[in-house]
Amino acid sequence: MTGERAFIERLRGLATDPAARNLADDAAVLEVGGETLVLTHDMMVEGVHWLPGQDMADVAWKLVAVNLSDLAAKGARPLGVLFGYMFGDQNERFIDGLGDALAAFDVPLLGGDTVSGGPPQSLGLTAIGQATHRPVPSRSGAQPGDALWLTGPVGAAMMGYEALRDSTGADSEAYRRPRPLLAEGHALAPHVTAMMDVSDGVLLDASRLAEASGVTIDIATEKVPVAAPEHRRADALRWGDDYQLLFTAPDGQQPPVSAHRIGTVLPPGAAPLVLNGAPTALGDSLGYQH
Repeated sequence: MTGERAFIERLRGLATDPAARNLADDAAVLEVGGETLVLTHDMMVEGVHWLPGQDMADVAWKLVAVNLSDLAAKGARPLGVLFGYMFGDQNERFIDGLGDALAAFDVPLLGGDTVSGGPPQSLGLTAIGQATHRPVPSRSGAQPGDALWLTGPVGAAMMGYEALRDSTGADSEAYRRPRPLLAEGHALAPHVTAMMDVSDGVLLDASRLAEASGVTIDIATEKVPVAAPEHRRADALRWGDDYQLLFTAPDGQQPPVSAHRIGTVLPPGAAPLVLNGAPTALGDSLGYQH
């Protein structure tokens, strides 16, 4: 067994509770006492999700933001977070950034755990939310004939990462301090057939949405808004960390938030994703995978 995909396939045999959604979604959806809770957990590792020596205040912000982005994709209202922290060289700066994020997104810290270890330093956070609409949006509801939409441009995080890595002085905020689209997710939840956030690249995540829904998605690549030079378009479509919302809705339905139509949902074909009407090339990397 090698690779992330194979590992998750084995885990599906253990995650049999309906709340796990067959491990094919951004979050678990748990019915408790008449309420619907949405739970998600993401990890970050030094050298993979942030640059060695990067300001840990930014890392703390990002740790909170990426988990809240999963709640946004469910249209959920954040109730609180718990985090796991491995001690490193900038513990005070991490607390500073954590406080900034909790205040910015109006979410309470409920607890967590601390350990020694590393390098590299690794962190984890669990976010708990309350559904604002039922059924809670999933990746698996896209239907042939639906339109595929994206809330905003991709590629800004890629450009920010390169600016930070190369110390150019250019704006790196999109990479350092992404913002979860909680209000947009809340507004979209009653109207979408499927929804997820873009964390590993719009092409790869669209492919995942198509697989979960049992359909094929055709993306018109020139219609995808890109926050990067045009000659970097292909890179921007495969780079992650943008945290835009990717969703499907019935054709002809205008979303209640600003969004760009970038494709169409087709009946299932030989591949879950086609680009400009043509299947993706064998071996073509669609995005980031561990």
